[in-house]
Amino acid sequence: MDMPAPDAGVIARKDRIVARLRSVLPPDAVIDDPAETRAYECDALTAYRCPPLAVVLPASTVEVAAVLRICHEERVPVVPRGSGTSLAGGALPTADSVILGVARLNAVLETDCANRFIRVQAGRTNLSVTGAVEAEGFFYAPDPSSQLACAIAGNIAMNSGGAHCLKYGVTTNNLLGVTMVLMDGTVVEIGGPHLDAPGLDLLGVICGSEGQLGVVTEACLRILPRPEGARPVLIAFGSNEVAGACVSDIIRAGVLPVAIEFMDRPCIRACEDFARAGYPDCEALLIIEVEGSPPEIDEQLGLIRQIAARHEPLEMREAKDEDEARRIWLGRKSAFGAMGQINDYMCLDGTIPVSQLPHVLRRIGEMSREFGLEVANVFHAGDGNMHPLILFDANRPGDLEKCEAFGAEILKLCVEVGGCLTGEHGVGIEKRDLMGVQFDPADLEAQMRVKDVFDPAWLLNPAKVFPLAATAARRRAA
Repeated sequence: MDMPAPDAGVIARKDRIVARLRSVLPPDAVIDDPAETRAYECDALTAYRCPPLAVVLPASTVEVAAVLRICHEERVPVVPRGSGTSLAGGALPTADSVILGVARLNAVLETDCANRFIRVQAGRTNLSVTGAVEAEGFFYAPDPSSQLACAIAGNIAMNSGGAHCLKYGVTTNNLLGVTMVLMDGTVVEIGGPHLDAPGLDLLGVICGSEGQLGVVTEACLRILPRPEGARPVLIAFGSNEVAGACVSDIIRAGVLPVAIEFMDRPCIRACEDFARAGYPDCEALLIIEVEGSPPEIDEQLGLIRQIAARHEPLEMREAKDEDEARRIWLGRKSAFGAMGQINDYMCLDGTIPVSQLPHVLRRIGEMSREFGLEVANVFHAGDGNMHPLILFDANRPGDLEKCEAFGAEILKLCVEVGGCLTGEHGVGIEKRDLMGVQFDPADLEAQMRVKDVFDPAWLLNPAKVFPLAATAARRRAA
């Protein structure tokens, strides 16, 4: 059957918009060929795809402002995109939107080790921030598993954390200031390289706002002196629940490791096959790292061993050298990729009180049997930021829908026990229809009024975070 011809008015509008974008950007910075825009039709939540109207790749704040000014005048929605590693569909385009990628905004603008900050363009990758200061003995603390690829822009949008956030905090605790462009092209400076900016804490509003308020083009980040030493220990258990109880007891005792990571058997098996880290054969594994001087490390690990011993671990093993420590962390950091080699999966992100770990892990196991889908658990156990990986077959009819229903029940459970829908992946499209589980209508209205102030026409990152009906109503009223 012949496909209907594209509407002439739609074609003319697209041609006009693309021509205006080309007038303010270099020739290779505007992509409108459908074959080439296909690379931007999804992010790391690959179950959902939609080709955008066009893609722009500006290389400066001035170019970003010019693009947004044109899109504002043309009433074209804009989807900011970092490296496309979002697991919640945070950079998923709509058919009428322009993707604004910040990958070319990747320069280091200033380093000041004396005052412990670095200023970078927001497209710079997370790990390369540390790379810019490690020769001086400093590092950037937030370390998402995707840190080799993910951009600072996306870290700010989703308030990303990582394995070492238990001690050092998530992005908001390490963000000092931003340069941000509003939807109408206005450039604003918020915060800066000092301990506390005067006035309202707008930086706290922007970090974690998922590209709903503006496009961050530069960031001032806190850097820290590298610790004298660090050592991970592996503690193996016979069940997920016992491992969760051990984590709860460590936190209750007031011990503050730099990281407590959890993996269960399916994830342990995949990571060991991938990284050859030497993980024990067990049902659940904790990777606990402490840092400091050698005496401090020995004292902290001694306390952790005492607490863990009460839970009858199958094995406790300290890394004997830097190479073993590196392999231990390589396995954990490779978890999502390793699981992807053996199965389709959907990665969730919910946060719970640490004391609820045993109960929630038990319930996830029960729900796994109820839905008939296996779950691999890998997460930041120290702060209760869970990442269940629901395994499914993308080629089997109905499996994706069953996976989504299972995921929704897990996230509802997180809220039910006193946690929240997301810890670091954001809401995106994945959790927008669950926002009413955590927030009542008045709460959602307050959040949407904040967006009204920054983006009155509701053109930035459409169809994310807020329920679609609410978004549509706001767009009609603009």
